[in-house]
Amino acid sequence: MTVFEELTRRGLIAQMTHPEKIEELLNKEKVTFYIGFDATADSLHVGHFLQLVVMRRLQLAGHRPIALLGTGTTMVGDPTGRTDMRKMLTPEEINYNAECFKRQMEKFIDFSDGKALMLRNGDWLLKLNYIELLRDVGVYFSVNQMLTMDSVKTRLERGLSFLEFNYMIMQSYDFLKLHRDYGCMLEVGGNDQWANILGGIDLTRRVTGDEVYGMTFTLLTTKEGKKMGKTENGAVWLDPNKTSPYEFFQYWRNVGDDDVVNCLKLLTFLPVEEIEAMEKWEGSELNKAKEILAFELCKMVHGETEAQKALDAARALFGAGTSSDDMPSTTISASDFSDGKISVVDLLVKSGLAPSKGEAKRLIQQGGISVDDVKVSDFAEAVAADAFGKGHVILKKGKKVYHKVLLG
Repeated sequence: MTVFEELTRRGLIAQMTHPEKIEELLNKEKVTFYIGFDATADSLHVGHFLQLVVMRRLQLAGHRPIALLGTGTTMVGDPTGRTDMRKMLTPEEINYNAECFKRQMEKFIDFSDGKALMLRNGDWLLKLNYIELLRDVGVYFSVNQMLTMDSVKTRLERGLSFLEFNYMIMQSYDFLKLHRDYGCMLEVGGNDQWANILGGIDLTRRVTGDEVYGMTFTLLTTKEGKKMGKTENGAVWLDPNKTSPYEFFQYWRNVGDDDVVNCLKLLTFLPVEEIEAMEKWEGSELNKAKEILAFELCKMVHGETEAQKALDAARALFGAGTSSDDMPSTTISASDFSDGKISVVDLLVKSGLAPSKGEAKRLIQQGGISVDDVKVSDFAEAVAADAFGKGHVILKKGKKVYHKVLLG
């Protein structure tokens, strides 16, 4: 099976500018391609993970990836998919985030001996002369055409800053720069980046006369179209200090029945024939598929040892209702107690299982909270200090979320 057939069969490809040419390039030539990552946080998240998987697939097929860290474009902020302007970060914050990205990417992509490149667009974007940019690049962009782009249209009513309006020009210039200096022929990215990719293709053609190409990949969404990678506590991060290996495992173990096979196709390197056979699975077999998904992804991100620990912990919890050293935990102190007790409401808030006391009370009233396997029926209930005689209590939210509270 060719790499293009693999991408297609797994449902990864969303759009292409030149389908026949891209298929020929990927199957018969060695192509330099790039994906951009704006350094908006100090860790990559699940949404980025799909892009890393694609980069790895293409690299294994003999192509050369460029991981472009957006130390320049992050200074402006991509308006795509946003209802308001992104938080402005300092250059120091952006460069720190880029260093974090670099360390995480090196787990997935082989950068040795020129097999892949890691570049920062701040190295050229921050040095551009504004008047020269307007004359040499801006002249090729039609404001009328830019106003038809979804990334711009959706923001016009609420307001789009002139700063953000320049983002497409900057990303387009990246493609031109990478084509000139590194022979880059293909830009890939999430399907929400289609308009920005087209801008770079058009600019490169107008300036150099060369044909370059663009391909977008399926966004990671549920069957209902809801974006994946978010929990009540925020994004699912690749950094184990932000999302523990156990929490990462549990996120994938708890995906919907309708989504597990698609996630296996998009995100794992299991043979596609093996995954397609799972499409016929039902009932308890789907739980097995979810366990496979969670283990494979946790192994890729955190290593096999952590994946096995998370698997063992999950099986212990779901099988025997016991605790585990790998369960997410929070430590409280004696000062958190009043008259030798602490309310369940306070435990839920301190553990992060509820964002507020009001939400904690709602969860209790709905019958969704247990302490050491005993359902809490009244939000006035409290846990006595002697319940921590074994060193901890186990909170359970719903059927699948467990949290250990330790007394330090």
